Amino acid sequence: MKVEQIMSRPVISCRAHDTLNLAAGLMWQNDCGVLPVIDDDGAVIGMLTDRDICMAGYTTGRKFTAITVASAMAKNVVSCLPTDAIVEVEKLMASEQVRRLPVLDGHRRPIGIISLNDIARASAHISRKSAAEVASTMAAVCAPRRALSLQTV
Repeated sequence: MKVEQIMSRPVISCRAHDTLNLAAGLMWQNDCGVLPVIDDDGAVIGMLTDRDICMAGYTTGRKFTAITVASAMAKNVVSCLPTDAIVEVEKLMASEQVRRLPVLDGHRRPIGIISLNDIARASAHISRKSAAEVASTMAAVCAPRRALSLQTV
């Protein structure tokens, strides 16, 4: 199975100079938790998650209307192509610990988003993939990136 068969469309995106308030509004209106950040040519230059927005507000103490997307977005974009095999995308998600990937065309413009949810839903309809395989991918993506240290008071 290929990415283009199960990816979500259309892609809602934002720009680096937009405010986090605008980005949060787009996420709310479109029921999504991630936005590709595009440049003037429509190419992806970053990714912004709902968590990025919350953490930017918390760590700066500023209102979302005063914070730009550029200051909160992830600049290292992990992406895939519509013709990539789902099994390869799962490996990429697991190794990079990301839940959603932008699906890009040949000019790095977003044409879809593929998520763990998309893969899980597709696997329920296609029995080639077991629940254990999907659970294994999810466990790898959700594993802590660093050990949490306990603080003593």
